[in-house]
Amino acid sequence: MPHQCQAWLRRWAGSEKPCKKTPHRPRGERRHIMRIGIIGAGRVGTALAKGWVRAGHDIVFGVTNPNDPKHSAAAAAGAGIASVGDAASHCDVVVLTVPWSAVPAAVAACGNLDGRLVIDVTNPLTAGADGIDLALGFSTSGAEEVARLAPGASVFKTMNQVGFEVMSDTSGYAAPPVMFVAGDDQGRKPMIMELVSDLGFEALDAGPLKRARLLEPYALLWIDQAYIFGMPRTSAFAFLAKQAP
Repeated sequence: MPHQCQAWLRRWAGSEKPCKKTPHRPRGERRHIMRIGIIGAGRVGTALAKGWVRAGHDIVFGVTNPNDPKHSAAAAAGAGIASVGDAASHCDVVVLTVPWSAVPAAVAACGNLDGRLVIDVTNPLTAGADGIDLALGFSTSGAEEVARLAPGASVFKTMNQVGFEVMSDTSGYAAPPVMFVAGDDQGRKPMIMELVSDLGFEALDAGPLKRARLLEPYALLWIDQAYIFGMPRTSAFAFLAKQAP
């Protein structure tokens, strides 16, 4: 186990509270600092880690080989590096950022997720005759498949609706980019909404997890705009209310 992984696990081992309070947050009042285990250290996972580190959260990446030198940049950015199982078992919320094809193995490597918070950032993408398409849609969703693979977990679908370029920096927009959150656990959904807001997004409740059947095609719309129609990959959607005259 690499040194940074040992240090991270020692820091949090034996903690009785799922999170700690602090009176400040970058965008309004902060209620909690979370221990976030990001499964996958690619561009999406790294972008999320940068934003959440800036917001004061504690991050560890769960990867297949924590000793791989390619993860040194993530460690230098203030995140820990651990095995998938260690990262998942020592955090408050598990965040899946691996490619869709790797989701079953990643969820299995997390171990028992019963009662745990899981954010599914993935999109069930496949290569179709006309380019990128959805492998699942409308009668089910990738998020529902994650919930099936992790029985008892509180799974939320969010942060899948823009590219990593937006996730890492939400400054400079005329209005905060919108990010919908779908999940069945209403009691803990506010914690997930807060994490989304900490990244600078306007977090909106999309309803139960089955609304991921809408959010995943919605993500494909962003992908089409960016990769087919040539819109800047820093483009984002906003949800605007009409101002009173």
